[in-house]
Amino acid sequence: MKLVIGLGNPGSKYHHTRHNVGFMVVDQYVGDIQQSFKFDNKFNAETCLTNIKNEKVMFIKPSTYMNLSGEAIYKIMKYYDVLIEDIIVFVDDINLDTAKLRLRLSGGHGGHNGLKNMIGLLHTNEFKRVRIGVGNNPNLQLDHYVLSQFGKEEMIDISIAIKHSQDIINQFIDDIPFSDIMTRFNTQT
Repeated sequence: MKLVIGLGNPGSKYHHTRHNVGFMVVDQYVGDIQQSFKFDNKFNAETCLTNIKNEKVMFIKPSTYMNLSGEAIYKIMKYYDVLIEDIIVFVDDINLDTAKLRLRLSGGHGGHNGLKNMIGLLHTNEFKRVRIGVGNNPNLQLDHYVLSQFGKEEMIDISIAIKHSQDIINQFIDDIPFSDIMTRFNTQT
């Protein structure tokens, strides 16, 4: 089984905020395959379990709020006995220009509390992640900035990044070596 994880905050008030770009990626993919998310109380997450190209895939949106994202992911990984190499995480990054993608096989949390919580609970930083740039505004407090909506022009660029993310998910499901996926998308954007 593969896990495709989008990080974000639950609730309509966070729907299209910068911090929720990970949710936006998995929402788009699940909608495109005409599936839907259901809240699963035992994991405290919205999940969509489906089969794609004979591969069992679960899409996940933790409902724990960003800072505790690892709790839901840890529970799901333990319940389904998922290996760390079979997960991919989509997350926002204020250190990248808006819509810039940066793929990594492993790494630190870079100050991102969702990744920090995941690394702490999973006891490893050796998981695939796709950081999606949301830019930064030094004139705003960080928490206000990441919880702000994208502007119209930014949404055009974000839509392209989400489209590229759909391709990344397909290649991940197809077991394309992640180093090859990284080469393509780290140089493309």
